[in-house]
Amino acid sequence: MSAEPPVKKVVLAYSGGLDTSIILKWLEQTYGCEVVTFTADLGQGEELGPAREKALLLGVKPENIFIEDLRETFVKDYVFPMFRANAVYEGQYLLGTSIARPLIAKTQIDIARKVGADAVSHGSTGKGNDQVRFEIGYYSLDPNIRVIAPWREWDFKSRESLLAFAEAHQIPIAKDKRGEAPFSVDANLLHSSSEGKVLEDPNVAAPEFVHMRTIAPEDAPDVATIFTMDFERGDPVAIDGESLSPAALLTKLNQLGHDNGVGRLDLVENRFVGMKSRGVYETPGGTILLAAHRGIESITLDRGAMHLKDELMPKYAELVYNGFWFTPEREMLQAAIDYSQAKVTGQVRVKLYKGNVSVIGRSSPYSLYDQDLVTFEEGQVAYDHRDAGGFIKLNALRLRVLAKRDARIN
Repeated sequence: MSAEPPVKKVVLAYSGGLDTSIILKWLEQTYGCEVVTFTADLGQGEELGPAREKALLLGVKPENIFIEDLRETFVKDYVFPMFRANAVYEGQYLLGTSIARPLIAKTQIDIARKVGADAVSHGSTGKGNDQVRFEIGYYSLDPNIRVIAPWREWDFKSRESLLAFAEAHQIPIAKDKRGEAPFSVDANLLHSSSEGKVLEDPNVAAPEFVHMRTIAPEDAPDVATIFTMDFERGDPVAIDGESLSPAALLTKLNQLGHDNGVGRLDLVENRFVGMKSRGVYETPGGTILLAAHRGIESITLDRGAMHLKDELMPKYAELVYNGFWFTPEREMLQAAIDYSQAKVTGQVRVKLYKGNVSVIGRSSPYSLYDQDLVTFEEGQVAYDHRDAGGFIKLNALRLRVLAKRDARIN
C-alpha cells in the first residue's frame, strides 16, 4: 500500500485558543506544510480580533488568515430550518453545538478550494461527537480531501506535555490556562454548552458559575414578560411588530430568555461514539422559539401533517446530532418539513416567567381553528352529535370482535 502524498497546505479550524495554537505549530512541525487559519464568528460572544493577532504572531501569512462573520447564514440556513422541524435530541437537547458544525465544515472546504489546500484540520478530541460531525461534513463536500485530526495522531499524554510544547515554540499561555480549566465551553448564537471536570459527576449539581447565558430563574423578575412573535412560512420574522433579521431576532430572544432565566438544561446524553456524557446547556432564545413555533403550528397545521412531523422529528434530530446534515436523507426530510410550513404564518403571544415559557395566544390568516365547531353553544356550522356514534362503533369494531372471541374461548 503506497504512502499518502505529503500535505502542502492545510486549512485549520482555528479559535485562537491555546489548543488550536498548539495544533497550528504541530501541523507545521509534523507535516512541514503551510497552515491557513479559519475562524468562524457564529455569535459566540468573543472578540475575534485576537485570533488574527495570535495567528500573525505564530507566523501565519496575513493572506492565509480567514475570519468569517457567519451569524446571519448560521441562523437563516441552519438554525431556522432545524426549528421548522421542532428538532429535539433525546427529548431535551436543542442541538446547539451540533447544528454549528456543518456550517464550519462547509466554510472550511470553501476556503480550502479558494486557497488550493489539500487538507483540513480541526481541534476536536477523539472521544467526542464533533470529530464525527466535522469529518463527515468534509467528506460529504469533498470526497478527496485529506483530514488531519491531531488529537488522534499526536503523542502528547498530558496537559503538562502540551504546555511544554507551547513554551518550546513561543506560544503565549494565558495565566488561567496553566491550571486545568474547571470545565470546557462551546458557544454560538444559539446556545452555550459546558462539559467536563466539575460537571463530570452527573449526581452533583452544576455550580451557578457554570451558567453564562441566563440568570437563575429564582432571580428573575417577579413580573412576567409578555411579547408577540410573528411567523412567515414557519420562520420567525418580528418581535413586538419589529421586523428583524434572523441573527438579530435570535439575539433579541436570547436577551429575553436571559432576563427571565429561560433555557437551562442539565443533561446526560448518548454520544454518537458510544459513551454517555453530562453537559449543562443554555439555549434561551431557542427554548422560546420552539414553544412559539409549536404554538403557531397548533392552529395552522392539519392533524395528519402535525403528527407525521412529530414522527419524523426524532430521525431528523438524530441526523443533525450525528453530523449527517449534508445527506440525501436529511434533505428529503427537510423538503417534507418545509412543505408543511407553507401556511405556518401568523402571530403568537408569549409569556416568560421565572424560567418558564408559555404560549398565551395565537392567530393566523390560515387558522384551522373553527370556533363554531368547538363551541359548547349552538354554532353556525352543523355538527350532528349523532354522527359520533357510528364513528365510535366503527373504530371499536375490531375490539368488539376480539372481546367476543375471548369470551367464547374462556
